[in-house]
Amino acid sequence: MTASKPTARARLTQALAQRQAETADRWVQLQREREQYGRSAAEDELREEADGLVAALGEGLAGDLPIDRIVSEYPPPLREAVCELSLRRARAGTPPTATALAVLSLKEALLEAVQDQDLATGELFELALMVNHLLDAAGALSFETYVQGREEIIRRQSRQLLELSTPVVQLWRKVLAVPLIGNLDTARSQVVMENLLEGIQTHEASVAIIDITGVPTVDTSVAQHLIQTVKAVRLMGADCVISGVRPGIAQTIVQLGIDLSDILTRATLADALATAMRLTGDADDTPEVPKLP
Repeated sequence: MTASKPTARARLTQALAQRQAETADRWVQLQREREQYGRSAAEDELREEADGLVAALGEGLAGDLPIDRIVSEYPPPLREAVCELSLRRARAGTPPTATALAVLSLKEALLEAVQDQDLATGELFELALMVNHLLDAAGALSFETYVQGREEIIRRQSRQLLELSTPVVQLWRKVLAVPLIGNLDTARSQVVMENLLEGIQTHEASVAIIDITGVPTVDTSVAQHLIQTVKAVRLMGADCVISGVRPGIAQTIVQLGIDLSDILTRATLADALATAMRLTGDADDTPEVPKLP
């Protein structure tokens, strides 16, 4: 009885098992030749990526999943390896196209791994189709993962910039201030509120000053954000003073019919600080400024 010929999948699985290290080395070489890697990637990092992905590919081929599900099914090791590679290169600043092409260049290394086997034309064609199908899916996954990773990085950086633009400053014992500069939208208002409430809890503050001297205009939306922040501060058991109310802003608030009558407002930050010190009972502790002779 004649034994059946091994399938293209079995041949590729066997070739990877026998030449895994050579295939990984060849893939690294191809990426180096075509510069499909992050500029900050070291040789050992590329080899670690190659070893991990080639090993995961061999494990996936040796499993029971159909070829069209080895990459898409979660959580086989191949999917995880592709996602980790894409996220690492996203953080390194490698372009997404270069990352996808790097994954696709593994095709050449895989086909070279089986070139010394005695394959008929039909078998070679079947094996090439399988490799193309498998790594095309991996390339698409790497591109998708890269884009998602970059979006997450951008969101995190935007959040950090918002936090840097809304510092909470301790002006006096139990007195905090948030100097606002620029427009106040919903996202920034949320950061202001979170940072201020955390500052009140950390410093056990009893008065919070929101200085809007650097806010160019105050419309209904900005006013509502300020009112919500003041309410949140009061829920923390602290008083809130809004300073920097210039004549133009005062006229705008009146014209818009916004009621701020139950909120302490002051024209300048200095006036707000003086009010805060009276509220905390520290007005008498203010150091006197020496007079010039």
